[in-house]
Amino acid sequence: MSEAPSPLTTTPLVPAPPLVPGGQRWVPTAGPVKRLAYLATLVGLSVIFLYPFLWVVSASLKPRANVFDNKLIPTHWHFSNYSDVWHAAPMFTWFLNSVYIGVLAALAVTFSSAIVAFAFAYFRFPLRNLMFGCVLGTMMLPGAVTMVPVYLIWRHIGLANTQYPLWMGNLFGSAFYIFLQRQFFLGIPRELFEAARMDGDNYFTMFWRIALPLAKPALIVTFIFELQASWNDLIRPLIYLRDDHAFTIPRGLYALLGQYAPSAGGSGDYQLVVAAMVISTLPMIVIFFLGQRYFIEGIATQGRKG
Repeated sequence: MSEAPSPLTTTPLVPAPPLVPGGQRWVPTAGPVKRLAYLATLVGLSVIFLYPFLWVVSASLKPRANVFDNKLIPTHWHFSNYSDVWHAAPMFTWFLNSVYIGVLAALAVTFSSAIVAFAFAYFRFPLRNLMFGCVLGTMMLPGAVTMVPVYLIWRHIGLANTQYPLWMGNLFGSAFYIFLQRQFFLGIPRELFEAARMDGDNYFTMFWRIALPLAKPALIVTFIFELQASWNDLIRPLIYLRDDHAFTIPRGLYALLGQYAPSAGGSGDYQLVVAAMVISTLPMIVIFFLGQRYFIEGIATQGRKG
């Protein structure tokens, strides 16, 4: 019977990387060609994604005759478009309506989803996995499937022509956000809750004092996602809103577009519509810029769990 080969004879020794000044090991980096290709790819993709927004900003600074000339640098600058649009339409009212509805919708879905997610993560009860699977199964239903039944419910209770349907439905949570927050709650050590129970905390205080602070990245991501979804929503305002003073910004822009359309007898002042589009986009850019670190923190947290 032959002897097993010694690891010293079968495994070649790999020399350690040389030391650089400062005592750190030198690690080879990618070559200049690879780095140039990587940077070129990033720049190309950035241009592709930024071009539509740059085009809109450029068009909002042009006179009516040159809105669609496809030049990124206007020949004639018309900064007055941004002041004219506030007089052409009740933009301030639409802006306040969007803020009011968006904040209420985001707060409602964040905390209602957090309560359900905490229950699925902490409690052990029969058919828990089946019920959670049913919750996730609702994500398979397109919004168009429930659009008519939901409208009939709101009309039956007399709220079909108000702003309440735009945010009150979020009081019942969202399957996607429940799944997202449940993953964070599962990552919290259960011993923290058991220690809190021994100190006399009830389930609500455990949820409020332990679960919510530790799941702050998930809550902020949920809030930002829902705020953005509500801010850009056009379908539901088209269904429920009739009074122009109750319009949100997307619903108002749709009405403004129809008002200026030459086919409908309008003047064709699309530069005002484009300027209003830029105004409506800037708040979301600022919010995502301020909340980007929470996105990174949430991704890093999920990576550590994996």
